[in-house]
Amino acid sequence: MTSDRPVLVVTDLQNGFVREQSAYVVPIVVDLVSRWQAAGGDTLFTRYLNYPGSPFERFFGWQRLQSSPEIDFVPELRPYLDRGVMLDKRIYSPFTPEGVALFKQRGWEEFYFCGIATESCVLKGAVDAFEHDYTPWLIADASASHAGTDAHEAGLLVARRFIGPGQVIRLTDIPAVLIDLSPQLPLSPDVS
Repeated sequence: MTSDRPVLVVTDLQNGFVREQSAYVVPIVVDLVSRWQAAGGDTLFTRYLNYPGSPFERFFGWQRLQSSPEIDFVPELRPYLDRGVMLDKRIYSPFTPEGVALFKQRGWEEFYFCGIATESCVLKGAVDAFEHDYTPWLIADASASHAGTDAHEAGLLVARRFIGPGQVIRLTDIPAVLIDLSPQLPLSPDVS
């Protein structure tokens, strides 16, 4: 779908980034994606791919997210992938040459960011949208950090300084026209 509507950017909801500190955000984002798509909105799913010799490996000694299953999207998100657009990236931001061309092709000028990790990939995408003269929104309660609450809060603080305090929002701040407000059925029965 190509439209003048905003795009929901689901940042790096991949197995390798979901840990105890960030797992809580998965059902929140999946519900948001379900409601966004039910209302006819475009969805961009980014996937980070690390590689041998990357800056992450050289400067952090971090070699994760180079292969499956770590690079795979979380299972709960997979039913929605076919109704969206996927963008692989080797940097924090979706503003790669391929990403920028995609945004122009789709006519996306307003971006709602969520996912993992608030202080790095989610933040960098929002800042790059701002610097490309697009309208960024960072959904605070649909983002998390695998490094924990302090890193998440630091990311929100920096986002407010970089893109504007009013651009960091909560799920309840998303205009109703952008999300289906009818109750969503769970994808699988609750087994608790």
